[in-house]
Amino acid sequence: MRIFVTGATGFIGTAIVQELIEAGHQVLGLARSDASAQKLMDAGASVHRGDLEDLDSLRSGAAQADGVIHAGFIHDFTRFAEVCEVDKIAIETIGNVLEGSNRPFIVTSGTALVSPGRLATEDIIPAFNPAWPRASEQAADAVAQKGVSAAVIRLSPSVHGNEDLHGFIPIMVNIAKEKGFSAYIGDGLNQWNAVHRLDAARLFRLAFEHATPSARYHAVAEEAITVKSIAEAIGKQLGLPVKSIAPEAAVEHFGWFSHMAAIDCPASSKWTQDQLSWVPTHATLLTDIEQGIYSK
Repeated sequence: MRIFVTGATGFIGTAIVQELIEAGHQVLGLARSDASAQKLMDAGASVHRGDLEDLDSLRSGAAQADGVIHAGFIHDFTRFAEVCEVDKIAIETIGNVLEGSNRPFIVTSGTALVSPGRLATEDIIPAFNPAWPRASEQAADAVAQKGVSAAVIRLSPSVHGNEDLHGFIPIMVNIAKEKGFSAYIGDGLNQWNAVHRLDAARLFRLAFEHATPSARYHAVAEEAITVKSIAEAIGKQLGLPVKSIAPEAAVEHFGWFSHMAAIDCPASSKWTQDQLSWVPTHATLLTDIEQGIYSK
């Protein structure tokens, strides 16, 4: 099948493109720069010039494809509400093209805020939270109600692996280097879930091929990893001390990232694994940290 992929040259998108091509699919990748276009051509994909704010490019890309994987998102937290609106409009725009065609549409979301403080499962549909205005799932549901074969993949807060430069682990690493120690908040027993990017890429391919419309799938290889254990692994690799900081000092230490450093978001992927025969096989998060890929 010919698949239009947004975010095709990003950390996760690059792996998705590789996975799709190796499985025999053709990829039409969205590229906004010459460097991105060359990266796609080197990978064996076709190039579609444009970006998430160029709605005509999204329409024409979707129109040329047998389905769409929307993995793109503008990771600019200084204008987060604005880029969330860009994402919502992009999903609506692609959905309008796919309406009535039964072509699959895979939309990307996250597990972190599905049910903070308790195990998140695929059947939980959280209410929209204005404090966290990303509306990817709501937009996917809206186009599904118009007859689009849309489904959602929720990514772990830590999608890890080689070439991870802008994810949550690099943020923690950079803060530790700046402050001179690796930190966690309070007892550090709040938990994240995690997935290797190559395992996530395989899930995107399986979901594109077999997803149930309107379903949620969890790209989760590890249900629960304490933030303390992550901070300890980072400290060991950097040769820095590891310290607990009081909750009231979290914003001063972590800045905007303090919310994520404090969140408790274990998540299960049992249903996803059962439905799509997806079995994560790549390195764990702590193994990747211990092998030094974040301390170079």
